[in-house]
Amino acid sequence: MVLEATLICIDNSEWMRNGDYAPSRFQAQADAVNLICGAKTQSNPENTVGVLTMAGKGVRVLVTPTSDLGKILACMHGLEIGGEMNLAAGIQVAQLALKHRQNKKQQQRIIVFAGSPVKHEKKMLEMIGRKLKKNSVALDIVNFGDEEDEGKNEKLEALLSAVNNNDTSHIVHVPSGPNALSDVLISTPIFTGDGEGGSGFAAAAATAAGGVSGFEFGVDPNLDPELALALRVSMEEERARQEAAAKKAAEDASKQEKGGEQKDSTQDTTMTEGANASASEAETKKTDLTDDENDLLQQACRRLPENGGAVGAT
Repeated sequence: MVLEATLICIDNSEWMRNGDYAPSRFQAQADAVNLICGAKTQSNPENTVGVLTMAGKGVRVLVTPTSDLGKILACMHGLEIGGEMNLAAGIQVAQLALKHRQNKKQQQRIIVFAGSPVKHEKKMLEMIGRKLKKNSVALDIVNFGDEEDEGKNEKLEALLSAVNNNDTSHIVHVPSGPNALSDVLISTPIFTGDGEGGSGFAAAAATAAGGVSGFEFGVDPNLDPELALALRVSMEEERARQEAAAKKAAEDASKQEKGGEQKDSTQDTTMTEGANASASEAETKKTDLTDDENDLLQQACRRLPENGGAVGAT
């Protein structure tokens, strides 16, 4: 089995709010990341996985490479979405985190999820790729979203070509559609792995995805209680989210229907009240104008004695 330290770079930019991947780009990405983390840690007990975000206020390491799956999955909850993805900075920080891994025998791998436009120049990405290759760091790229952006595909392909060494690095272009992001990735080299450890990694990935029957979510809770619990919690949260979304949609539809019924019944009342308000406002303005004129007149009268006989001369 392959002994690896993996750093997963998550795209949490504003583009992740799009719903072209069910239920959203961010949630589809989060599900795929959870499965990858589970498969990685199951394929070898000494494997470690870390997670960082590439958008928001800047690149942020959520968890350094660890074999604690519960800690890895917990860091995915409550992530903020915003800003633009900084792919170059994310890869460089990931390489730095892998450089300081505790077990130097672990092979280094970075998995990048790119679901928004890539702003960097092609030459800059190629330079980063050559640096990764020099330091024996493999790179897997998951390209999803923005299918019409041909420049993005070209840049990512150039990055892969610069870093690839004996086909240890991969890129997967995932089109939008009814299939979940994780369903597409599970049959790719990013899940199946390379070399002798590939078959074992594929089996672990299938297990994490529920491919082994006989246990809930395909995981034996006696062998891996943490993964079973994490998958159960994730499923319950997804079910609760779907129920809440359905309830909110029903409430909005009900409010819209009631609003349409009340609109006709209140239209005449509104017009009558509007007319009465206009008449009252006009009367009030007239009264206010009269009062203002009286005040001005009184002020003028009070000033007459101060003019020292000017009135008499008139």
